[in-house]
Formats: sequence, C-alpha cells, structure tokens
Amino acid sequence: MTLSAVIATESPFYKWIVLINVMIATFMAILDATVVNTALPVIMGTLGASMNTAEWILTGYMLSMATVLATTGWLSNRFGFKDMFIVGLIIFTGGSFMCGNSTSIGELIFWRVIEGIGGGILMPVGMSIVTSTFPPKERSMALGLWSIATAASVSFGPMIGGYLVDNLNWNYIFYINVPIGAFCTLFTIIVQKRYRLQSNLRLDIPGLITSSIFLPVFLYGLSRVNSSTNAMGWKDPIVMGCMWLATLSFLLFILIELSSDYPLINIRLFKNRNFAFANIVILVFALGMFGSTFLIPLYMQDTLGYSAFQTGLIFLPVGMIQAFVSPAASRVIKFIDARLVIIFGLVLLSGSFLMNYTFSLQTSREFISHSMILRGAGMGILYPPLLAVAIREINAINLAQASSIVNITRQVGGSIGVSFFTYTLAVRRTYHKQIFSESINYVGTQYDESVRKLSEFYIRVGSENHSDAISKGKGYITEWLDTQAYISGLNDDFLLGAIVTIMAIIPVIFLSLKKKTNNANNQ
Repeated sequence: MTLSAVIATESPFYKWIVLINVMIATFMAILDATVVNTALPVIMGTLGASMNTAEWILTGYMLSMATVLATTGWLSNRFGFKDMFIVGLIIFTGGSFMCGNSTSIGELIFWRVIEGIGGGILMPVGMSIVTSTFPPKERSMALGLWSIATAASVSFGPMIGGYLVDNLNWNYIFYINVPIGAFCTLFTIIVQKRYRLQSNLRLDIPGLITSSIFLPVFLYGLSRVNSSTNAMGWKDPIVMGCMWLATLSFLLFILIELSSDYPLINIRLFKNRNFAFANIVILVFALGMFGSTFLIPLYMQDTLGYSAFQTGLIFLPVGMIQAFVSPAASRVIKFIDARLVIIFGLVLLSGSFLMNYTFSLQTSREFISHSMILRGAGMGILYPPLLAVAIREINAINLAQASSIVNITRQVGGSIGVSFFTYTLAVRRTYHKQIFSESINYVGTQYDESVRKLSEFYIRVGSENHSDAISKGKGYITEWLDTQAYISGLNDDFLLGAIVTIMAIIPVIFLSLKKKTNNANNQ
C-alpha cells in the first residue's frame, strides 16, 4: 500500500492536512495579488517603468486569473482535482521564480501573467478539493477556515512585501513562493487522493478566445491614452483600434455564449435579478478595493517618504477586521434586511474613500490607518450578505458556474479599478498642474521673493554659487507644484471612488429578498 493510501484510509487527520495544504497554496496565490503593491515604487524605479506600464504588473496577474477561472471547472472534470492542483502549483511556482529573475518590466509583466494562470487554477480547484474531502455536515466549517487564507493574505501581503523590499530586494517577494510552492507540490503528489467528476461537457473554445481578447485589449488601450509615447490621446490609432477590437470581441463573446450549448460563462444566469444586481455591486466593490490598494503605497512612499515596510503595516488591520466582521455580518442578515447590511457596508467603504480624499503632504500615518480600518470593516460587512443574496435563487446545477462568475467579476473589477484609477490620476494630475502653473506669476514680485529666499537657503547649505542656488530654488518650486498636482489628482481619484461606491446603493435597492420558489432560476 502506498503512503498516500495509508494516510487517506487510516489517518483521521487526512482531511485536516489536506485543508492546511490547500490553505497554504491559496494564501500564496492571493498573497501575490497584494504583495506587489508595497514593492511597486521600488520596482518602477529599478526597472525604469512608468505608472501606466507598471499597472500591468497587477492587472496582468488579475486578468490571467480571471480568464483561467472560467475554464477550471472543465479542466478539473477532465483531468481531476489532484492533477490540476499540481499543474497550478507548478505553473505558479515556476512563474514566481521567473518573476524574481526578471530584468525588464516587459519580462516581469509576462511572467506575472503566467503566474496568474497558476493562481487562477489554485483557488477554485482548492475549494473543490476541500468540498470533496470533507463530509457535507463539515463543509461549511472547512470552507470558513479556508477563507481565512484570503483574509490573511490581504493583511500580511503588503507587510511581507514591504519587509522583503526593505531588507532584501524586490525580487524576493517572488522568490519566497518557490520553497512554499515546491513543498505544496510534493505534499500534494504524495498525500492527496485523486478525485474527479465525470462530465461530457465540451470546452467552449470560441468563448475562451473572445473573452481573453476584449478586456486585456480594452485596458491596454486605456493605459496608452496617457502614455508618454502617445501625443494624440484618444485620437491615437492604436487606442481607437483597441477600443473597436475590444467592443467587437465583447459582442461576439455575448453572442457565442447565448448560442452555445456548453457556454464558458453561462450569462443566462444574469436573467436572475438578484444575481445580476449583486454582480454589479461586486464589480464596484472590487474596483474601489484594488484601485485604492494600488495607489496608497505609491502615495505613502513617493510623496510622504515612508518605507515599504511602514507602508505595508497600514494594510495589516484590513484583513483582520474583515475576517472578524464577516461572520458577524453573515449572522446579522438572519434578523435584519440584508439590503440594509449591504448598504451600511457601502457607506463605510465610501466613507473610507472620502477620508482619503483629504490626503495632503501633512497627512499622518495614523489617519491613513484609520481610513484603512474603516475600509476593512466596510468590506467585511458588505461581501458575505452580498454573496448570499447573489446565489440564493441559483439552483444546485448552476451553483458552481455562478460562484465562478462571482469570482471572475471580482477579478475583472480589480483589473478595471487599477487601470481606471491610474488613467484618472494621470488626467487629473495634468489638469491640476496646468491650473497651478497658470496661477503662478513667474514675473511677479511674490515669485521673485520666494526664489530669493530659497536661493539664500541653498547658499547656506552649500551651493557653489548664486546662479546655482537660484536654479535650485526655481527647481524646488516646480517640484513642489508637481507634487501638489499629484496629490490633487489622487484626491480626485478617491472622490470618484466614493461617488461610484455610493451609487452602488441603487442596484442594492432592486435586490429581492422574497423566499425561493421551487422553480426559481432553472435556466
């Protein structure tokens, strides 16, 4: 008898060690969606990347995850949970190693996409493994423990990334996955039992191709609008071509999925009102969460001068509070209208954006931390009841597909959030810089007096001559103006996030909490 057979049939701890293995792999996969945030300023400086290019380090990972999520059900049924989990671990671990070895921004983005493919396999397959390993009466408890890995990665990802960047190098935020991934792979090969659902479903290849085109092409076009290599803005032929191709591929995807007997994504589920409106809210939730998580480390490190580790500590309470609040929110909806709980979560989330709207050069780390605590509470209160309402009328046959769509919506929302916040920041930064420049009278006495005082300061601290001191004084004013324009653009981003989040209350109002009927959603 093999070692895996002995463990599987004789050990009462088998299900628990499998759960731990899946939790470690899940933590590692989700960690890489957050660990990069605090390292991004250093990566941009080391590899010489602009913000428009660097955003693809995040969006490339999330988009590849979203694409693979739609195919994992078919792949698992075709090849089995164990084999697909091993494949996911190998792809993710190999991708992580190559990310650490990258010497250019293009190379890093490419391997992040590969890494995201592995991560996109690990999460849904890991959930299926947990479900198949535990008996029905213990599954809710097991999945609850499994979800702890998600909350923990939100809290510890930026902190771990910051520590590694400050004390070692940015490459180690990827290298750290290699020994963990190798251990999980070896453990899965030796210990885990094989389990596969028999299915005759065919893979929707046309749907896979069109879905893999429209969003990356759209986001690339959006990121190019403000690129330093594009002087034409929205009129640039490449931008216009991307938008037309994205629109065409999206429409083709809809037509293919509606006409297919085996759709990649069963968009007919959106006929259910609760599922459709809940996914809109989830999209907005992810847009704000990932978009803000992307910008705050840049603000803290590049503008306020905090280290990567100090920045990472800001995110520590978020996942912890979310993990604490989420179970309470799940219980509260048994007694209180779930829509009221969801709205309360949206209000808290919007409030955290409004706090960020007041960022300045004098903003304290404590104030930023308080806004993140409020954000964690809002996310924890919002998500569990929203997910419960989304799938409450989905029948058992479509439940796996519905869960997959929810996860895809979350990843797509995050990708759009990062790109949209970056685009808006660039546009508003340029706008404010122009306004500030116009308000300065470069030939006025006040400007001359400011330059004179600054030049006197530079002479006292060691400038070689008067001309050099004057040049430094004028340069300081220009740099200060650019910094203020950047902060003002950042504030506009968060104000927009607050407005969009509050507007998500509108679809919440249309959610239905009527009791399920026997024929609910049999599409």
